Formats: sequence, structure tokens, C-alpha cells
Amino acid sequence: MVVHSSPLSFQVLFLVLTILLQIESHQIEDVAAKVEHLPGFDGPLPFHLETGYVGLGDTDDDLQVFYYFIKSENDPKNDPLMLWLTGGPGCSSFSGLAYQIGPIKFKIEEYNGSLPNLVLRPQSWTKVSSIIFADLPIGTGFSYAKNVTAHRSHSKLINHTHQFIRKWLLEHPEFLSNKFYMGADSYSGIAAPGVVQEILNGNDQGLQPWINLQGYLLGNPITTGKESNDQMQYAHGMALISDELYLSLQRNCKGEYIDIDAKNELCLRDMQYYQECLSGIDPSYILDSDCKVDFPMDDQGTHGRLLIQKLEGPLSSYLTVPTVTCQVLLSIMYIANYFLTTQWANSQSVRKALHVREEIGKWKRCYTTDFDFDITSSFEFHVNLSAKGYRSLIFSGDHDLVVPFLSTQAWIRALNYSIFDDWRPWLVNGQVAGFTRTYSNQMTFATVKGGGHTAAEYKPDECLAMFSRWLSNAPL
Repeated sequence: MVVHSSPLSFQVLFLVLTILLQIESHQIEDVAAKVEHLPGFDGPLPFHLETGYVGLGDTDDDLQVFYYFIKSENDPKNDPLMLWLTGGPGCSSFSGLAYQIGPIKFKIEEYNGSLPNLVLRPQSWTKVSSIIFADLPIGTGFSYAKNVTAHRSHSKLINHTHQFIRKWLLEHPEFLSNKFYMGADSYSGIAAPGVVQEILNGNDQGLQPWINLQGYLLGNPITTGKESNDQMQYAHGMALISDELYLSLQRNCKGEYIDIDAKNELCLRDMQYYQECLSGIDPSYILDSDCKVDFPMDDQGTHGRLLIQKLEGPLSSYLTVPTVTCQVLLSIMYIANYFLTTQWANSQSVRKALHVREEIGKWKRCYTTDFDFDITSSFEFHVNLSAKGYRSLIFSGDHDLVVPFLSTQAWIRALNYSIFDDWRPWLVNGQVAGFTRTYSNQMTFATVKGGGHTAAEYKPDECLAMFSRWLSNAPL
């Protein structure tokens, strides 16, 4: 007997085959890829770099998180694994990789419009730990979604980061037994402790894979959302404002400098005088020169915008290393990093090398719109995690006015744990690198002497030493 297929059954079969091919193609596209060469870097990479996408949501193509994964250059089978989130809110974690703790950085040289060059960073934290730099929140860096604006909030960032790390570990089972730490800086001080709490809850609920959670570390972290209220005391202590202005601010504003009553004319007057006093100061690093540098406004994050309110003129296609008076970290950060990163990341050769999907539009380091600030403080997360006894390292560059170390010390004291190891200096190469104190909840607080916001950009040697010692449970 001959069986004849109807046109309808043939169409159904064709549709099924087409869907299967699309699924297979999508799965192949999701496979992480090793990157052995990067445009701008001379020769093969001397470390293991992998990039890829991890799909979140009901279907993998709803939300796509791009990541950079660098294996420990020491002993990746046994060294810890850390997931890193950069601040913003909404800045690509390539910032952490290229500006702070990763194994490469942009070369400081005259820019003539060609592809920026990369060099090695000797003080990379990948010397002692494997690190995942994730482009989160969705829409940051090379991450994307079908509806980006529906996925930008603190709570969604926490949920997406939690989903990401469990899916990433499923795809990298060789790291399931490694000790896991959450790391973040600046504005991610709000979300990162929440991610740790979500991981802890997931482990308790039996979610798979189980994550070998050990603790977390935060640099210059926004925590209470009230950090600005401590800026005046810090500015006074650093001789940036007079005794008289500080006393007047205390008297007229009564400790509240954020939501000032429009009718409080005396407080508003004092605040205007305060802002005039600090108009020539870089709040991210108060020791730096007040350099006037032009670069695109939309490529910067929150504290970046604070530094460029007075900048004028179009961006030149030719930039030179500034004069000696300005050849400090402002110049390095904002010319040689933020501007060059945008030029580099939007090069087709770079995007191809990183295996970035073709549908991704122009790379921007940060976005600053469409974000729901639904969590205003991460203090309660610290309360819960402290009660569970998870290790934590909280460190502050002591020349940061954006998040003064005074505000960080204040919320740590509010946890009300006894002091285990009292205030003392910690040393690098026989010199004081900062001061530290450890509490009975296994929380270590450390200042980084001469560091800004964030500390590792300004003091890479000291911060690598601090990170290495803390990971190995050695005293700072």
C-alpha cells in the first residue's frame, strides 16, 4: 500500500524541521567561545579569556547577558571564583575588567583616531581568582533584551544576576566546587548584597546547582542612599570647607543635605556656598587636578557626570596626554579609559573577536535612564548575611568624596557587632597601605590610603595585596 502525504502534513513537517534547526542554531550561538587574540593587544593573550551569552527568562532569547570570564592565572581548579558587578547604576562590567582589577588596560598614549592599544595590568586580581565580569543590568554593555526598559530595576538586577550565576555554573560544572564570592563597587553596593542573599536563599531552597557561597566584597559601596549626608563632615575634616561653614551647615540643615526643604533658605544658602568651595575639586579623588577634558556625555556613569558638568567644546578626534599638572588619575580614567573604551568596543574587529552578536547596537559604557530605584538601601541584606556569618570585605579609598569612608564606617557600626581585631595599619612593601578593623561577624573594613572612587583604579598594588590576603584568610 502506498501512503500519500497531504500538502498539509508536509507543511507541518517542514515547520517542525525549521523550528528544530532554529533551536539548534540558537544553542550553537549560545556556546561560550575562547578569545585568544584581541585587537589592540600585541600577540596572543597570556591568560584564558572566554566570552559568551547566558539566556534568562522563560525563553533564552528574552534576556541575554553578555559576560567576560577570565580563569585564575594561578590555579583555576582550586582558586576561588568571583562574579563582579560594576556600579552606575547600569555600567558595563568591562569597566571593572579594564579600569580596575582585570588583566588588561588601555595604553596611555597620544590618540590619533586609530584603534586604541591594550597592555597587561600586572596587578590583576585574576592572579589569585577566576572572575566573571557580567554586563548587568540588562541593556548594559553587550547585554540585551527584547524589551529593555521592562527589565531595569534593583530587584530585577538582583534576580537576573542570581539566575545568571546558576545558569553559568550549569554550563561550567568544573567550577561548582570552587569557593564563590560576590564582588562589586560603587552603586552596585545596593544590589550585590541582595544577590548574595538570593544565592543563600536559593541554596536553602534546594535550587540547583548548589553554589559554594563563601562571602562578598564591596569597594566604596553606596549602601544606605544617604552617603551625601556625610560628605560635609568629610569635606570639613579634609580642610575643603571652613569651620564656620561646617557649623552653619549643621545648624541650618540639621544633618539633612539631600532632600532640603525649599523654604529652608539658610540651608540652601549654605549649600550653595559649599558647592562653590568644592567646584574645583574632583569628588572621585580629591587630590587630583581639576582637568578640563572633553568626551561624550552619554558614555559616562553617575560619578563621571559629576566631573564633567563644566566641560565645554566638541570632542576632538585627536587627544594628547595632558600636561604634568593634569597627568594624574582623572586624565587616565576619563581620556585613556572611558573615551578609548567606547572607540575600542565599537570597532567591528573587536566585536568579532569578542563574539558579540550582530544585532547589538552601539556599545555604551553606561545608561542612565529607565531605571526603577525600587531598593534604596542594602543595609538589611548586610544584617541578614552577618547573622549567617558569611565573610565580607568592605574597603574604601580614603580620598573619595562620592562615598566617604565615614558613611561606610557608620553603617558598619550600626550592625552592632563587637570588634575582633582593632584598628591598625596594614602594610604593603613595608609601607602603610591603609587602616583596617575586623568584627565578630567576619566583616573586615579597610581603608586604602590615597585611594579614590574606586580604590583599585588608584592603588592597584595595594588592592591586589588586600584582595589576596583576604581570600586566603590571612590578616591584611
